[in-house]
Amino acid sequence: MNRKRLAVAIGLVILILAAFVFWPDSGGAPRDAGEEEHAEGEENGGGDDHADDGVPEGLVEITAEQIRASEIVIETVGRGSVVELVFPATVTASPTASARIDARAPGVVRSVEKTLGDYVRAGETIARLESADAAGLAAQVSAAQARVGELSAIYEREQRLFEANVTARQDLEAARANLQVAQSELSRARAASTAAGVSGDGRSLAVTSPLSGRVTAAPIVLGSFVNAGEELYRVVNPSGIQVDVALPSADAVRIQPGDEAALEMGDGQEVGARVRSVTPSLDPESRSATAVLSLARPIPGLQPGAFLQATIRPSGEVDETRVAVPEDAVQTIDGKEVVFVQTRRGFQARDVVTGSRSGGMVTIVSGLQPNWRIATKNAFLLKAELEKDSASHGH
Repeated sequence: MNRKRLAVAIGLVILILAAFVFWPDSGGAPRDAGEEEHAEGEENGGGDDHADDGVPEGLVEITAEQIRASEIVIETVGRGSVVELVFPATVTASPTASARIDARAPGVVRSVEKTLGDYVRAGETIARLESADAAGLAAQVSAAQARVGELSAIYEREQRLFEANVTARQDLEAARANLQVAQSELSRARAASTAAGVSGDGRSLAVTSPLSGRVTAAPIVLGSFVNAGEELYRVVNPSGIQVDVALPSADAVRIQPGDEAALEMGDGQEVGARVRSVTPSLDPESRSATAVLSLARPIPGLQPGAFLQATIRPSGEVDETRVAVPEDAVQTIDGKEVVFVQTRRGFQARDVVTGSRSGGMVTIVSGLQPNWRIATKNAFLLKAELEKDSASHGH
């Protein structure tokens, strides 16, 4: 009988120990992170206090009051993301922002004021050519001045004679007409001389820039002889830069003026742009159309001829297989990109795989589902809290 009692006692002890080990705590075990993330419509925070070992990894417990105080913005993940088409692009100068400066007359290069990379102002003299045309223009001005002087004297004499009733009025009118013709010829000669930039000694012609910008080409050589029409400089206004994108025929019909675009620079920087125009026909050789992009802002150092990567977002096209979230929502923790999904107890950090970034949005390839509520603005505060908790627990 004593043995039976002893066996019963031992059995009771085992049952009590098993109940102590496996019985859930009074606060209830935390819900699985996935279950919490699907619990839409439940109130924020509001969970019971739990022991540290009862908090799922990646969970930041926070109340609704703390969310408001931290100004954390919560947004619902929408279905689909904007379609993005990627093309190679070339930087060019618009017709009004580029100038080829040629020699307007044959002559010898006597001075070079600007060289490659220098900034020039519109109308500024950047070189001088010693030319026979300069002497010819100067001679025309001198001859016209002499003719005006001669006819002025004749007109003054005829006016005095007319006032003395010596000559007829028609003689005075004829003298006035001849003087006016001579004055017109002098004005024309002076204008031609000024336009050519004839020097004071009448030996050289000025080479001037028609626009402000930087010298991008300068084949001019001091002391060399140049013919009329020979290229001396090229000047480009950096603010007039545009980007040309070659569009395959299948994609050309999808892109319209006004579509948003982005340009990826060599250093990884992204610059906003917009489609200004699309050619209505295909190039007969490349079988492609050309989209012209206008930059949102001038890019220092960007030169015509540079190659870029252009991303164009056709208006109205959406990829239903992916979602996009604001860039602020994606945080990096331990080398992984995460998004904080709202749960009943706070926010759960979920690993995500990201795609392209443009226009302040990030495409999420996997890790999120539509209609989940996530932290966007000030999500970095949740990251800081999670890292602080990990550090305090020695993780």
